[in-house]
Amino acid sequence: MSSEGQHVSFRPQRTRRVCIAAAAAVLVLFTVIGTALTVGEGVFRKGDQFAMIGLGVVFALGIMTVARPRVDAYPEGIRVRNIIGGYELPWGAVRAITFERNQPWLSLELENDDTVSVLAVQAVDRAYALAAVQSLRALHGAARAAEPVAAG
Repeated sequence: MSSEGQHVSFRPQRTRRVCIAAAAAVLVLFTVIGTALTVGEGVFRKGDQFAMIGLGVVFALGIMTVARPRVDAYPEGIRVRNIIGGYELPWGAVRAITFERNQPWLSLELENDDTVSVLAVQAVDRAYALAAVQSLRALHGAARAAEPVAAG
């Protein structure tokens, strides 16, 4: 998709902050444990210390994958990146943008009756989520209004 015209981008806010804090805490914890392992007369070696710190890095990166979701919308369409996988859709494929009261995140209802969850816009972000929904609906509405009317 091109970046011409209006472009909006959203990522989860609260979830991202929690993930950053949790990943930092895990990394610090594993680093402290790794450096506290005794070398010398103990059963641990220098490699064990580095392995423990390496595990901390791996776990921290795993936690950060939860903060990966992102949605980018352009006048031509929308790009959704969730924790695993993503979608790139033209606005013509999107029937509606829904965010029901009990939904944890935004959904795209597609013309083929499928639904795509947009994890980047989460209910816990309240005002930020509302601004995201309004922006996405405005782009969707403008794209739908610009579509040629089919003769029937």
